[in-house]
Amino acid sequence: MTIARKLLSAGAVAGLSLILAGCLGGGGGGGNSPSRPAPTGVEGTWIDAQGTGLSTISGGVFSTVATDTGQRLAEGSYILNNPTSVQITGTSLIRQSPISFNCLLVSSNQLNCTSSAGQQFVLTRRA
Repeated sequence: MTIARKLLSAGAVAGLSLILAGCLGGGGGGGNSPSRPAPTGVEGTWIDAQGTGLSTISGGVFSTVATDTGQRLAEGSYILNNPTSVQITGTSLIRQSPISFNCLLVSSNQLNCTSSAGQQFVLTRRA
């Protein structure tokens, strides 16, 4: 009887260990489960259509750096008008002039933006 209990206990411990390892392990993301949730909202990192500027919208702060040199091109702040609309204001560090534009999230990976001067441009979410 004691041998049977020991085997049963050892089996239970081994099974529990396997279950915990499956829950805690990094895993390969097998099957259809994504490795991370799809991004939502306007916060994140965005690249312009030419691939020259990388913009970050996060925590109320907006900034853009050159993709080739890392030089800071613009900085400022933003206000969410709603979950899919953002108003960005700041300074162009290259021109030393104010910037202002509004962007609309048209898909989870695309922001359509219009500057205060009416110039339109597209930003694409960077993974």
